[in-house]
Amino acid sequence: MKYKIIENPNYDDCHNLIEEGLKKKATILLFACCKVSYEGRALSELDFGERIIMMKPDGCFLIHQDNKVDPVNWQPPKSRPKAFIKDETLFLESYRRSPPERLEVQIKKVHYASYNLIEDYEELERAGYEKDMGDMIWDNPHMIEEGFRPTVREYATEHGFIDILGKDADGNLMVLELKARKAGIAAVKQIRRYLTDFENKENKEIKGENGEKQKIRGLLVAPSIGDDALELLEEEGIEFVSVEPPRELKKDKKVTLDAFK
Repeated sequence: MKYKIIENPNYDDCHNLIEEGLKKKATILLFACCKVSYEGRALSELDFGERIIMMKPDGCFLIHQDNKVDPVNWQPPKSRPKAFIKDETLFLESYRRSPPERLEVQIKKVHYASYNLIEDYEELERAGYEKDMGDMIWDNPHMIEEGFRPTVREYATEHGFIDILGKDADGNLMVLELKARKAGIAAVKQIRRYLTDFENKENKEIKGENGEKQKIRGLLVAPSIGDDALELLEEEGIEFVSVEPPRELKKDKKVTLDAFK
């Protein structure tokens, strides 16, 4: 199930939905009358009012009022959200250790609650870095590993376009997903989808050069990777290769007088 919505839920139903959403690493959204307390680098309290509450898979916890772009209260990625019922009241909490911060939300009434398994694998690309990164790897395949041979770029699958498809020294298929910036959970989920497309092919008969069944390797290529993404990567059996993208756009070569000296 990609999403779930309940209207005017009681505390138990809302608590169960939140727990289910957290377990599935979904984005959770609540429209509720709530009170917010924060303690950490400062102290703050926001009395009861109707607000949008959002919890993201990376640990972000956001509370929005009906004005302004920025949330009125928030916790950054890697915070630990949870929901619990105390004294017949629903509470949400987001906590992080360094620096020690705690955001608590007391719920008076939930108008609706939902969770959504969002598929959005794109990242803001600046100055064509990912394309240039692909060009660099295509021209210098040893940057990935010795014996790597790229064969196709922008290979179409059901879930999008694979950046580079190739083979290793043993003839195994290699699926490369490139990220010009620090890779997150979304990038891991993206390459997992691509691998599933190949694994679900009829009879799964992808043959190697010797006619044997071919191993399919997934490689996430980026300058760095977040801890949560690395944990998921290891769980999925996907590899990570650290590569820095070129930081300058290609320029046309110009012939100068120095060339004739």
